[in-house]
Amino acid sequence: MKKIMLSLAALAALMLALPGTALAVDYGTQKVVYHINGGDPQQNQAALRNIQNHINAVGADNMDIKVVMHGAGLNLLINAKENENLRGAVDSLKLQNVEFQVCANTVRGRNLDISKDLYDATEKDVIPSGVAHLSYLQAQGYTYVKP
Repeated sequence: MKKIMLSLAALAALMLALPGTALAVDYGTQKVVYHINGGDPQQNQAALRNIQNHINAVGADNMDIKVVMHGAGLNLLINAKENENLRGAVDSLKLQNVEFQVCANTVRGRNLDISKDLYDATEKDVIPSGVAHLSYLQAQGYTYVKP
């Protein structure tokens, strides 16, 4: 009996150590809101990688993801105009039905032109208040993630 237990433990350890052999988990369908309010390009790139990793784990067809940006978080789309890596990540996520939502209060407060200053943003992407929208989405069953 002890030999069998040791063998099973060794097999489990081996499976977890080998790439692509980890045990599969069915995460079901998920509604998630990612909150971005920081302006550092590296941090924003990392947040977009988190979103892609999330999609990779759950599957794009099982996800409803919204990215709510306000304050310095709008720098993500400002910087994407010049930063090819940010731009590529945004494009890829949009192709997987990720919605990028922009706070109207921040647009007004920073005197931004949506079509000129923000990468691939339109009026339909604008929400009245980033913070209020985060609360609204959570009340609608979205899980809050702050990368």
